[in-house]
Order: sequence, then structure tokens, then C-alpha cells
Amino acid sequence: MGRVELALAIAFSIAFALTNGFHDAANAIATLVATRGARPQQAIVIATVFNMAGALLVGSAVADTIAGIVTVPASAAVGVIGAGVLAATLWNLLTWRRGLPSSSAHALVGGLVGAAFAEAGIDAINWGGLEGIKPVGVWGVTIALAVSPVLGFGFGLGFARLDRWALRRATRRVRSPIRASEWAMSAALSFGHGANDAQKAMGVIAALLVASGHLASLTVPLWVKLSCGAALTLGTAMGGWRIIRTIGRRIFHLASLDGFASQSASTAVILPASYLGAPVSTTQVVASSVVGVGGGRRRWRHVRWSVVRSIAYAWLLTLPGAALLGAIILAAWRAI
Repeated sequence: MGRVELALAIAFSIAFALTNGFHDAANAIATLVATRGARPQQAIVIATVFNMAGALLVGSAVADTIAGIVTVPASAAVGVIGAGVLAATLWNLLTWRRGLPSSSAHALVGGLVGAAFAEAGIDAINWGGLEGIKPVGVWGVTIALAVSPVLGFGFGLGFARLDRWALRRATRRVRSPIRASEWAMSAALSFGHGANDAQKAMGVIAALLVASGHLASLTVPLWVKLSCGAALTLGTAMGGWRIIRTIGRRIFHLASLDGFASQSASTAVILPASYLGAPVSTTQVVASSVVGVGGGRRRWRHVRWSVVRSIAYAWLLTLPGAALLGAIILAAWRAI
């Protein structure tokens, strides 16, 4: 069962990266498509190239953080991690089916914590906190997940007002440069997303390889980086359009300049977080930046608050829901 169990856990981790593409990678190009800055096929090419570049070129700080969330004996680690990542994958599929941009990072943390708690109780969870400004363990990741959308909102509001002020006397000639800037910022956001979200699956697989004795230390092999980056990108192409519609069209009607402001705000949060080792949710950051852009234009009444509330409820339910799923799946895993 050992090799089969490991193979299943790795397969579930790659499937998680695929569903992460449904949710988070799609957001990197949501505003570009919604504002008609690029055709969907063109946007997919941007996401493909720069997601993979981010996954390969940025270090493994986020992967290290994810791998340190739970602490269980090596003999139980493969089952716990496999159950946790499967729970996160199923939660992603459920919320994607309903078009709700929930957080894949929340789902992964919840799934791992629920499975670890079911295996060995509360002592199996590394609660951690902050080492300087670097997040460690569950509390550190939770802080990063809580602070990042606030920053996304603030940057979105600030960039929207700054852009409107800077271009207050501009003519229609600025439309082409603005759309070109949207392309550039979508590429940067896709790079940041690949750097942050692909590392979540990488960290899980690296932890599995260490627990099974295939790696001596927590490093990420090249084949793991390639597999996770490719799965993330494929997920965007296969199923991201449900989430794109929610982020790009249902929260707030975006013009090209608004899309550029949202992309700039999101990149300003996600890319530094990737180097810091802070797992953040691209979904949360982009969605909150879109709301911030609406505020920056002083059009609060045009923000569809019913959609924002639905997204907020999904975020709140994700951690406990995925944790419960992780515990249930681990029990079924052990029974096989």
C-alpha cells in the first residue's frame, strides 16, 4: 500500500493544482478579458507562459511554509497529507461548480489541519505565528490570508484614484497605452500567481517525498515544479471562465483603466508575498481589489454587494468545511 498510497497522494496534489487553476489562476486574466483588453485565447497564452515562469523562477519560500503546517509521524504523513489535499481539491470543485471564487489556500490549510487533527489531535498542528514578518504554521498562514485582501482593497482604491487623477485631462489617445498596460500587468499578476499558488502544491509534494524517504531534505525537484506549473495553467484553460465571470463582470463593471488598477494592486500584494513565503489567495486579493476600484471611483452603489456577500460567505466556510472533509476522508483512507 505504501507506493500506491504515495502515488495517490501525489496525484491528488497535482489535481489540487489543477483546481487551483479553476479558481485563482483565472483571476489573473479576469479583468483583462472582462474589459475586452484581450480575447480569451490571448489571455490564456499570457497565463500559460507567466504562470509557468513564476512556478519555475521564484524560490520555494511558500512551499516551505505550506509543508510546515502539520507535524505527524512519517508513518502517518502520507495518509494525512493525501487526505488533506484531496479535501481541498473536492472543496475547490464544489465552489467552482457554483461559480464562487473561494480561496484554494484556505481549502488546503483546512484540509491538512482537519486530517492531522483526526490522526493525532491538536498536537499534530503547527500553530506557529510570525518570525519577524515571515509567516510560520497555521496562525502565520491565517494572518497572511487575512491581511492580503485588506491590502488588495487598499491598493485597488488608491491606484484607481491615482490613475483617474493622473489621466483627468487625457484624450482618447490613451486607450491603446492603457490596454497595453493591462497586458503587462496581467502578465505580472500571472507570474506572481504561478510563484505563489503553484508552490502550495509543490510544498505538499515535497513533504510527501520527505515523509516517504525519497528526499533527505525539504527541497522541490524540477519535475515537481514542472508538474504543478503545468497543472495550474491547464486548470485555467479548462474551467476558469466561471470564476472569470464572477470576478470580472459580476462584482463591478470594469473599464480598461479599472482593470489596470485592479491588476496593479493585486500584483503589488501577491508577488512580494511569494518571496516572503506568505501563501495568499489570488481570489481574495483580486476580488477585494475590484471592490477597492469601485470605491476609488466613488461608485459604491454600483458594487454588487450581494455578490460580495456570497464570496465572503464562501471564504468563511472554506476553512471549517475543508477541515471536516479532511477528517472524513482520512477515516475512509484508513479504512481501505
